[in-house]
Amino acid sequence: MRKLCLLALFCSPLAVAQVVQVESNSFMRLPNTTSTLQLERLDVADYGTLLIPANVTELKVDELHLGREARIAIVPTGQSLELRVQRAQLDSGSQISSRGAPGTFEKAPKPGRNLNLRFESLKAETLSVDARGGAGIPGYVGLDGANGEEPGCTWGQAGRGADGDNGGNGRPGAAGAQVRLELPRDFPSEQIKVLVDGGAGGLAGAGGKPGAGGKSKGCLVYRTDGGKSGRPGAQGQPGPAGEAGSLTVQRL
Repeated sequence: MRKLCLLALFCSPLAVAQVVQVESNSFMRLPNTTSTLQLERLDVADYGTLLIPANVTELKVDELHLGREARIAIVPTGQSLELRVQRAQLDSGSQISSRGAPGTFEKAPKPGRNLNLRFESLKAETLSVDARGGAGIPGYVGLDGANGEEPGCTWGQAGRGADGDNGGNGRPGAAGAQVRLELPRDFPSEQIKVLVDGGAGGLAGAGGKPGAGGKSKGCLVYRTDGGKSGRPGAQGQPGPAGEAGSLTVQRL
Protein backbone atom coordinates (compact mmCIF):
# COMPACT_ATOMS: atom_id res chain seq x y z
CA MET A 1 0.00 0.00 0.00
CA ARG A 2 2.79 2.43 0.92
CA LYS A 3 4.52 1.84 -2.44
CA LEU A 4 1.27 2.63 -4.27
CA CYS A 5 0.90 5.84 -2.30
CA LEU A 6 4.42 6.95 -3.13
CA LEU A 7 3.85 6.12 -6.81
CA ALA A 8 0.81 8.40 -6.76
CA LEU A 9 2.88 11.15 -5.18
CA PHE A 10 5.48 10.91 -7.94
CA CYS A 11 3.05 10.89 -10.84
CA SER A 12 0.44 13.53 -10.03
CA PRO A 13 1.02 17.31 -10.43
CA LEU A 14 -1.39 17.86 -7.51
CA ALA A 15 -0.40 14.77 -5.58
CA VAL A 16 -3.11 13.02 -3.56
CA ALA A 17 -2.43 9.79 -1.67
CA GLN A 18 -4.35 7.69 0.83
CA VAL A 19 -1.64 7.10 3.42
CA VAL A 20 2.05 7.84 3.81
CA GLN A 21 3.65 5.94 6.67
CA VAL A 22 7.20 6.20 7.97
CA GLU A 23 8.17 3.16 10.00
CA SER A 24 9.86 3.30 13.38
CA ASN A 25 13.56 4.28 13.33
CA SER A 26 13.47 4.88 9.58
CA PHE A 27 13.75 7.78 7.15
CA MET A 28 11.55 8.73 4.19
CA ARG A 29 11.75 11.61 1.73
CA LEU A 30 8.71 12.99 -0.04
CA PRO A 31 9.08 13.31 -3.82
CA ASN A 32 10.26 16.60 -5.29
CA THR A 33 8.18 16.34 -8.48
CA THR A 34 5.38 18.63 -7.27
CA SER A 35 5.02 21.71 -5.10
CA THR A 36 1.63 20.77 -3.63
CA LEU A 37 0.78 17.56 -1.79
CA GLN A 38 -2.47 16.39 -0.23
CA LEU A 39 -2.63 13.35 2.08
CA GLU A 40 -5.48 11.66 3.86
CA ARG A 41 -3.14 10.39 6.58
CA LEU A 42 0.49 10.93 7.45
CA ASP A 43 1.91 8.65 10.14
CA VAL A 44 5.52 8.97 11.31
CA ALA A 45 6.20 6.21 13.84
CA ASP A 46 8.45 6.44 16.90
CA TYR A 47 11.93 7.84 16.11
CA GLY A 48 11.09 8.07 12.41
CA THR A 49 11.83 11.07 10.16
CA LEU A 50 9.94 12.44 7.17
CA LEU A 51 11.88 14.87 4.96
CA ILE A 52 9.98 17.54 3.04
CA PRO A 53 12.08 18.74 0.06
CA ALA A 54 12.73 22.36 -0.81
CA ASN A 55 10.33 22.60 -3.73
CA VAL A 56 7.25 21.55 -1.72
CA THR A 57 5.45 24.75 -0.70
CA GLU A 58 2.06 23.40 0.37
CA LEU A 59 1.16 20.22 2.26
CA LYS A 60 -2.41 19.42 3.31
CA VAL A 61 -3.05 16.51 5.67
CA ASP A 62 -6.42 15.26 6.91
CA GLU A 63 -4.93 13.26 9.78
CA LEU A 64 -1.38 13.58 11.15
CA HIS A 65 0.29 11.40 13.76
CA LEU A 66 3.85 11.86 15.00
CA GLY A 67 5.13 9.13 17.32
CA ARG A 68 7.59 9.52 20.18
CA GLU A 69 10.69 11.50 19.10
CA ALA A 70 9.39 11.50 15.51
CA ARG A 71 10.40 14.32 13.18
CA ILE A 72 9.12 16.21 10.19
CA ALA A 73 12.31 17.77 8.78
CA ILE A 74 11.89 20.55 6.22
CA VAL A 75 14.71 21.43 3.83
CA PRO A 76 15.62 25.14 4.19
CA THR A 77 14.95 27.37 1.22
CA GLY A 78 13.79 30.89 0.43
CA GLN A 79 10.19 29.78 -0.21
CA SER A 80 7.87 29.43 2.78
CA LEU A 81 5.98 26.21 3.50
CA GLU A 82 2.30 26.06 4.29
CA LEU A 83 1.22 23.01 6.31
CA ARG A 84 -2.51 22.58 6.94
CA VAL A 85 -3.69 19.75 9.17
CA GLN A 86 -7.30 18.94 10.09
CA ARG A 87 -6.56 16.55 12.98
CA ALA A 88 -3.16 16.08 14.59
CA GLN A 89 -1.80 13.94 17.42
CA LEU A 90 1.80 14.67 18.40
CA ASP A 91 3.40 12.29 20.89
CA SER A 92 6.10 13.12 23.43
CA GLY A 93 9.35 14.47 21.98
CA SER A 94 8.03 14.88 18.43
CA GLN A 95 9.04 17.95 16.47
CA ILE A 96 8.62 19.89 13.24
CA SER A 97 12.00 21.28 12.15
CA SER A 98 12.70 23.88 9.49
CA ARG A 99 16.09 24.81 10.89
CA GLY A 100 18.56 26.51 8.59
CA ALA A 101 21.74 24.82 7.38
CA PRO A 102 25.12 25.75 8.89
CA GLY A 103 27.63 27.57 6.75
CA THR A 104 30.77 26.01 5.34
CA PHE A 105 33.86 27.48 3.68
CA GLU A 106 32.13 26.87 0.33
CA LYS A 107 28.53 27.87 1.21
CA ALA A 108 26.87 30.60 3.25
CA PRO A 109 24.58 29.51 6.09
CA LYS A 110 20.86 29.27 5.36
CA PRO A 111 18.14 30.88 7.45
CA GLY A 112 15.31 28.89 8.98
CA ARG A 113 12.51 28.23 6.50
CA ASN A 114 9.42 30.38 6.99
CA LEU A 115 6.37 28.37 8.05
CA ASN A 116 2.60 28.82 8.06
CA LEU A 117 1.20 26.02 10.24
CA ARG A 118 -2.53 25.48 10.72
CA PHE A 119 -3.93 22.80 13.05
CA GLU A 120 -7.72 22.70 13.21
CA SER A 121 -7.64 20.01 15.92
CA LEU A 122 -4.52 19.33 17.98
CA LYS A 123 -3.68 16.86 20.73
CA ALA A 124 -0.12 17.19 22.04
CA GLU A 125 1.86 17.50 25.25
CA THR A 126 3.99 20.06 23.41
CA LEU A 127 3.87 21.57 19.95
CA SER A 128 7.62 21.79 19.23
CA VAL A 129 8.91 23.71 16.20
CA ASP A 130 12.60 24.40 15.55
CA ALA A 131 13.05 27.19 13.00
CA ARG A 132 16.43 28.57 14.05
CA GLY A 133 18.95 29.93 11.58
CA GLY A 134 22.07 28.04 10.54
CA ALA A 135 25.40 28.64 12.24
CA GLY A 136 27.88 31.00 10.58
CA ILE A 137 31.02 30.06 8.69
CA PRO A 138 33.99 29.47 11.01
CA GLY A 139 37.09 31.63 10.72
CA TYR A 140 40.09 30.34 8.83
CA VAL A 141 42.99 28.87 10.80
CA GLY A 142 46.09 31.07 10.58
CA LEU A 143 49.11 29.77 8.69
CA ASP A 144 51.98 28.38 10.74
CA GLY A 145 55.21 30.37 10.85
CA ALA A 146 58.24 29.06 8.98
CA ASN A 147 61.15 27.63 10.96
CA GLY A 148 64.36 29.65 11.26
CA GLU A 149 67.42 28.68 9.23
CA GLU A 150 70.15 26.66 10.84
CA PRO A 151 73.60 28.31 11.07
CA GLY A 152 76.76 27.17 9.38
CA CYS A 153 80.12 26.62 11.12
CA THR A 154 81.81 29.44 9.24
CA TRP A 155 79.10 32.06 9.04
CA GLY A 156 76.15 33.70 10.71
CA GLN A 157 73.79 32.70 13.42
CA ALA A 158 70.64 30.66 13.68
CA GLY A 159 67.59 32.29 12.14
CA ARG A 160 64.53 33.30 14.17
CA GLY A 161 61.32 31.40 13.57
CA ALA A 162 58.59 33.33 11.78
CA ASP A 163 55.42 34.36 13.58
CA GLY A 164 52.20 32.44 12.97
CA ASP A 165 49.42 34.28 11.12
CA ASN A 166 46.38 35.44 13.02
CA GLY A 167 43.23 33.32 12.79
CA GLY A 168 40.25 34.60 10.80
CA ASN A 169 37.04 35.90 12.33
CA GLY A 170 33.89 33.79 12.31
CA ARG A 171 31.06 34.97 10.06
CA PRO A 172 27.52 35.91 11.20
CA GLY A 173 24.88 33.24 11.71
CA ALA A 174 21.78 33.14 9.50
CA ALA A 175 18.41 34.56 10.55
CA GLY A 176 15.69 32.60 12.27
CA ALA A 177 12.43 31.95 10.42
CA GLN A 178 9.11 33.76 10.38
CA VAL A 179 6.61 31.30 11.88
CA ARG A 180 2.84 31.73 11.88
CA LEU A 181 0.69 29.31 13.89
CA GLU A 182 -3.07 28.91 13.61
CA LEU A 183 -4.22 26.78 16.54
CA PRO A 184 -7.44 25.75 18.28
CA ARG A 185 -8.57 28.25 20.87
CA ASP A 186 -8.33 25.72 23.70
CA PHE A 187 -4.72 24.61 23.05
CA PRO A 188 -2.66 25.89 26.03
CA SER A 189 -0.10 28.59 25.27
CA GLU A 190 2.39 27.04 27.71
CA GLN A 191 2.49 23.92 25.52
CA ILE A 192 3.79 25.86 22.52
CA LYS A 193 7.57 25.68 22.09
CA VAL A 194 8.83 27.47 18.99
CA LEU A 195 12.50 28.38 18.45
CA VAL A 196 13.21 31.19 15.99
CA ASP A 197 16.64 32.31 17.24
CA GLY A 198 19.26 33.43 14.78
CA GLY A 199 22.05 30.97 14.09
CA ALA A 200 25.16 31.00 16.25
CA GLY A 201 28.10 33.01 14.92
CA GLY A 202 30.92 31.11 13.27
CA LEU A 203 33.69 29.88 15.52
CA ALA A 204 36.87 31.92 15.78
CA GLY A 205 39.77 30.71 13.67
CA ALA A 206 42.77 29.45 15.63
CA GLY A 207 46.05 31.34 15.29
CA GLY A 208 48.92 29.79 13.36
CA LYS A 209 51.67 27.99 15.26
CA PRO A 210 54.99 29.79 15.68
CA GLY A 211 57.96 28.78 13.62
CA ALA A 212 60.82 27.17 15.55
CA GLY A 213 64.15 28.99 15.69
CA GLY A 214 67.14 27.49 13.95
CA LYS A 215 68.82 24.84 16.11
CA SER A 216 72.15 25.45 17.80
CA LYS A 217 75.15 23.87 16.17
CA GLY A 218 78.50 22.82 17.62
CA CYS A 219 81.59 23.43 15.48
CA LEU A 220 85.35 22.87 15.93
CA VAL A 221 86.08 26.53 16.60
CA TYR A 222 82.90 27.80 18.23
CA ARG A 223 79.27 26.89 18.87
CA THR A 224 76.40 28.89 17.41
CA ASP A 225 73.36 29.52 19.59
CA GLY A 226 69.90 28.47 18.51
CA GLY A 227 67.52 31.07 17.12
CA LYS A 228 64.42 32.25 18.93
CA SER A 229 61.05 30.84 18.05
CA GLY A 230 58.44 33.09 16.53
CA ARG A 231 55.22 34.19 18.19
CA PRO A 232 51.95 32.27 17.77
CA GLY A 233 49.24 33.98 15.77
CA ALA A 234 46.30 35.49 17.64
CA GLN A 235 42.96 33.71 17.62
CA GLY A 236 40.25 35.40 15.56
CA GLN A 237 36.94 36.68 16.90
CA PRO A 238 33.75 34.60 16.96
CA GLY A 239 31.07 35.77 14.56
CA PRO A 240 27.87 37.47 15.75
CA ALA A 241 24.60 35.56 16.08
CA GLY A 242 22.08 35.87 13.29
CA GLU A 243 18.95 37.98 13.54
CA ALA A 244 16.05 36.35 15.40
CA GLY A 245 12.90 35.44 13.49
CA SER A 246 9.35 35.99 14.68
CA LEU A 247 6.36 34.00 15.95
CA THR A 248 2.73 34.86 15.38
CA VAL A 249 -0.04 32.81 17.01
CA GLN A 250 -3.65 33.08 15.86
CA ARG A 251 -6.48 31.23 17.57
CA LEU A 252 -9.15 29.52 15.49
